[in-house]
Amino acid sequence: MRDIVFTRASGWIPNVIREDGELRLMLGAGADANHAPRTFTFPIGEAHLAVIREDLARHLLLWSAVLPLCDAAGTRGRLDEDAAVALLDPILLSAPADVDALFRHIRWDRGQLIAHGADIDLLERGQVCAAMRTATETPNGKRAQEYDANRRRAERGTVLGPLDAALLKYTGQYVHGATVPRRMPDAVDPALLTEVMRVIATAEQACAGMRIGRDPRRGKRATDKRDWEQMAATVDAAVRRAHPGLVDDAVRTVSFLMCSEAADRSRSAPMEDDEEPAGHRSDIGRSARKTALSFTDDKGVEKEWRADGPRTATAVFWEFVEDRSAGDNEVFTIEDEKMGEGIQLHFYADSIARITTVREGEGGADPEYRVEYSLVDGIGGYRTLVSAFVRGGCAALDQHGSWIADAAEFERARRRRRDAY
Repeated sequence: MRDIVFTRASGWIPNVIREDGELRLMLGAGADANHAPRTFTFPIGEAHLAVIREDLARHLLLWSAVLPLCDAAGTRGRLDEDAAVALLDPILLSAPADVDALFRHIRWDRGQLIAHGADIDLLERGQVCAAMRTATETPNGKRAQEYDANRRRAERGTVLGPLDAALLKYTGQYVHGATVPRRMPDAVDPALLTEVMRVIATAEQACAGMRIGRDPRRGKRATDKRDWEQMAATVDAAVRRAHPGLVDDAVRTVSFLMCSEAADRSRSAPMEDDEEPAGHRSDIGRSARKTALSFTDDKGVEKEWRADGPRTATAVFWEFVEDRSAGDNEVFTIEDEKMGEGIQLHFYADSIARITTVREGEGGADPEYRVEYSLVDGIGGYRTLVSAFVRGGCAALDQHGSWIADAAEFERARRRRRDAY
């Protein structure tokens, strides 16, 4: 039989219960193997209950000291009740100076005290009882999160100035640096907002006209890593030049915001069309432009494209790659059966092969093909080659890269490039 004897407004602060006639402190902490919260209890006396009822600060200090014991119990271990009971008198019944001395020698959860209003400066000076004079029953989790974030920065040697902090709050990354940034002007002190917007304007001007393209090799929402790195470097340099007093965290959050927004614009747009407008086509493009193509992947799936359809060949092909590309599906082919030529893209090796029919098979003989290989520089290189092939076939690829007919020689070239990186 379990009865609640005393509880506070905040449900997470430990309750006092009576179980089988015995007073016990009950608290939730940690989680089991199924991620469900664990509950622990241990015995207390009437004198302890009296202090817990009347003194919020001592109640919170006891909770802070017991939480590490709960953590030590893990997902299925038992609470060390003897250790928990041993904390009762020193924390609840001792003089403030003795409590301060105890907290200098035990593990305790600082975050809970800060969330409940403890004075941070006093806590860090070891004056825990004095720090708890400002304690409140209602927690402010954001206060504890901000403290943890600043402590981690301090461990890295980073100290934020007012503008640094304002920029991180503007992007929503003050507490969690891995959070996707967004624009949150209401989170910034109005006195600093104008200065924040000057920094943002510097970044916007620096990357005006730049874009982050899609990378269909990595799925539907993937974007070009090189485009991202180039934009980040451009914004970083401009912001540091115009605002030299900013710390690295502040500069990075601004470049992250610019890149994240550019990537979102790319993801929400239709697959890019890499083909040239009709008025800009070369002579080769006009004479050899494809009218029908087949796209295949390494799993044998095929997609047909015809020029009289509503979409361009490059857009349809890259959508096909986006839908089908995977860790075990990294070879894609574009074939023009009528012209007897095609290209094969090897995403796993950053390479491409162009294949041309030299002689059709006759009388049961196999056709004769010429196969040439070239290294490819990222998704941008692949886009250029695919677009050139669609416009002008294998002949249009001569101007793009060095083509090697000998497979062994090409493999040596590939290894040289790999070793260079």
